[in-house]
Amino acid sequence: MKNNLTILYIAVMTAFVPFSCTCPDSRTSAITFEPDTVRVLDNPLNGWVMYLARNWDENFWEEQGYDAMPADSGRLTVKVSDYASVAYLRTSWSAMEPEKGKYFWDDPDSRLSRLLESVRERGMKLAFRIVVDGRDQGANTPDFVFEDGASYYLQNPGQPDRKTPFPQDPVFRRHYEDFIEAFAREYNDPSVTAFIDGYGLGKWGEGHNVAYEPGNAVSDSTSYYKENTMEWITSLYSRNFTRVPLVINYHRHIGAPVSEGRQVDPDSEHLLQIAIENGYCLRADSFGMNNQDWGYNDWERSYVKKWAYKLPIIMEGGWIVGQHSWWQDPAGYKTPKDVRAGEFRTSEEEKVNMMDFRAGQETASWFRDAFDYVCRFVAEGGYRLYPVEITAPLELRNGRRAVIAHKWANIGWGYCPNNLMQWNYKYKVAFALLDGKGNVAAAFIDDKAEPSVWTEGSETGYVFRFVPENVPAGQYTLAAGIVDTSLDGCPPGIEVALPEDRLTPEGWVKVREVSVTE
Repeated sequence: MKNNLTILYIAVMTAFVPFSCTCPDSRTSAITFEPDTVRVLDNPLNGWVMYLARNWDENFWEEQGYDAMPADSGRLTVKVSDYASVAYLRTSWSAMEPEKGKYFWDDPDSRLSRLLESVRERGMKLAFRIVVDGRDQGANTPDFVFEDGASYYLQNPGQPDRKTPFPQDPVFRRHYEDFIEAFAREYNDPSVTAFIDGYGLGKWGEGHNVAYEPGNAVSDSTSYYKENTMEWITSLYSRNFTRVPLVINYHRHIGAPVSEGRQVDPDSEHLLQIAIENGYCLRADSFGMNNQDWGYNDWERSYVKKWAYKLPIIMEGGWIVGQHSWWQDPAGYKTPKDVRAGEFRTSEEEKVNMMDFRAGQETASWFRDAFDYVCRFVAEGGYRLYPVEITAPLELRNGRRAVIAHKWANIGWGYCPNNLMQWNYKYKVAFALLDGKGNVAAAFIDDKAEPSVWTEGSETGYVFRFVPENVPAGQYTLAAGIVDTSLDGCPPGIEVALPEDRLTPEGWVKVREVSVTE
């Protein structure tokens, strides 16, 4: 799209009305559209996520078969990157900053730099969780933090390198703040980063079993430490990641020094509210796990339903079929496909925007054993927006009011989270006049057409009134799209669910031919 694009941003002349309203000019044409339910849409906070492991390098695409993955019981061979739009890396702070001020991204030959570059070469975006807890995975916090005097918990004296810093410690916080500020300078870019899993405390960075005191004790100070730490860390990420969505694991023991048990920690909902007020959306690490003691509990199911269509939900499957005893799940899973089906069912119930393949055997299991569910999520999950009908005049006159009636639908069970703090309603419906070369001669933004309110099972109609000004006379293609107003030129930012032959290469919907007169 040309940078000198003329944008007319018209809000006061637009109104939401029942779609039975018609344009006052009788010389109009109504165009209807049928949605595409097959094509994988590369949209933000939507679709499949795959995992990267911290010790892999760029050769894992070949080693794991990700560039030639058998699917549908071997009847097909596909690329994982053709289905997943995001690669999620759960890694350690020490891997990202092994020495003070020495970051992996400053060295293009580092293992992580080469790995992440291979992701971007495949057209995928990145997502991160940074782990600092050392109990189960080794030295996740850099040595220089402890050498500078940060206090820590050592669960096993026989493993002296596995230190877990206390998150309320001022030395830890000072170094961590420096790191997050540097991290955001590199990755606070929505063209590169899909989301940041911005808590990372506790075992595996999952937000539970957080150690605040020696012996992982619980004391009269624990509630204060939990609240103070949640406010500190979510504010830190929110201040620095102003353009990239932030997520947190919703868990009944969030921020608590325990992991298991049916009993809900009394502070959990309050702590999550702090994160949400600081601009976070929701993610859970245990979909498909039905054990009430340590799985996806009734509390998580009840809690997340309060946020349907208010915050996007991202899921992670809990069972690892190559390691865990998934056949002991109360759901009675008999095969790995049963596990995948259980994850899918819960995802549908919770109206998630993103599902995960995880890594290794998990990814192979999805494509080999449950490829039908992979395709079903493409068709049914997340959000799939499209124009149902557009009624527009056949002729536009400069300086004279024109009217376009348009109706939109979402055939996915999720929603387009245009209301996120980091997005600030940047996605808008726009209409463009394309010249014979496909360039945008003029575009008009309907400020009242709001994608975040389009939910499955309903259609939303608008009547948009605008005045073309200084558009050269001639023939044009009237086009529609959902544009990103934060980018120069306001190009289409959301792929709509229509067949590709109804779209321009830039993502505009071709509506009809119109003429413009003086």
